[in-house]
Amino acid sequence: MRSTGTPAGQQASNKEPVRIHYLDWLLVIAILGVVLFHANRPFDMLGDFVIKDAERSAATTYIGGFFSLWGMPFFFLMAGATTWFSLSRSTAGQYIRARVKRLLLPFIIGSIILTPIQAYFAFVHNGWWQGGFIDFVLSSEMRHAYYFLYHPLTFGPEFFGRVGYHLWFIAFLFLFSLIALPVFLWLKKEAGQRFRASLTWLAKRRVGLLAFVIPMVLARFVLQRNIPSGDYGWADFVYYLFFFVAGYVLITDNRFLQAIRRDWKIYLTLGILCTLFFILMFADAWTWMGSPGTPGFYLSWTVHGIHSWCWIMVMLRVGMRFFDHTSKRLEYLREAVYPVFIVHQPVIVFIAFYAVQWEVDIMTKLLVIVIGTFAMSLGFYEFLVRRFNPVRLIFGMKSRKS
Repeated sequence: MRSTGTPAGQQASNKEPVRIHYLDWLLVIAILGVVLFHANRPFDMLGDFVIKDAERSAATTYIGGFFSLWGMPFFFLMAGATTWFSLSRSTAGQYIRARVKRLLLPFIIGSIILTPIQAYFAFVHNGWWQGGFIDFVLSSEMRHAYYFLYHPLTFGPEFFGRVGYHLWFIAFLFLFSLIALPVFLWLKKEAGQRFRASLTWLAKRRVGLLAFVIPMVLARFVLQRNIPSGDYGWADFVYYLFFFVAGYVLITDNRFLQAIRRDWKIYLTLGILCTLFFILMFADAWTWMGSPGTPGFYLSWTVHGIHSWCWIMVMLRVGMRFFDHTSKRLEYLREAVYPVFIVHQPVIVFIAFYAVQWEVDIMTKLLVIVIGTFAMSLGFYEFLVRRFNPVRLIFGMKSRKS
């Protein structure tokens, strides 16, 4: 791509959007990374998970902690970037209908089917239930215990994680699509185009794109109240929404992407420094992040925002450099990763429930969980989802042509 003001993936003389393959590869890599991250969760010290081993590992904690700092922002920024292509090919009404099929339907059905599976193993693992799965599902006492004691329902973004576990991400993405749609449509109009053009001055300055972090950090300053708990409340909701919008804006002009190519080494250096901050100040930073009004609170959340942005910029550069190509493997994985994401955590919970009971080392358990999860999730997609249109619909996929 040349340094022009045309949107990424679009030739100046042709308004038909051209697919950017490295975005597809990065989404595939990100979802596969989420599978590895969740497979790692039974053995880390980062807080509660559905299944936890009695033995914990410092190595899994640091590895998981590193990716937890910027993994979800990366997801939402990528989702915002790909939204530009969706809106380039469809009207607002078509886009909303597609989001309902792609996101809302799988969230509802997944919550109904997959949440009881994970809740069952969680209750048995913790010694709260000793009966079978069917009895558990039919028990009004267990439903009350789940929704009022174990995962108490609240009015707010936390609701989606408590009814859908890992599917909260899909619910957030659906809401972001609706909330940001008026902004995206405005950005395509003349006034919005002038606003986007005015932002390109950031690309002319070294690491000028760091300015995108300002509203994200301010959202934490205003909304963050407690130590991050994984409940994904209002602070997370607004924080991730800004990344979603930023992804859309970045992809609309090649000058932003050229700036990433130019400055990636600086972003890498800043990212490493921020990572070292959290490693060296792990206990203090964790406490500071839940202490609003203190200097440590503002410092830790500022470093957190910079850390997220810098590693995302590095990943985008890696994609541009090494993954800007397509293949049959990419075509297969591009379709497969979404169903794999939907089913992977219940699979991890199922395997981990038994693995943590074995008298073997953590690495053996982890390998079994990782290999078993990929095998079962991909097998589920290949033999139960990919070939049958009614099942594809449930998983938010387009019908397969004969």
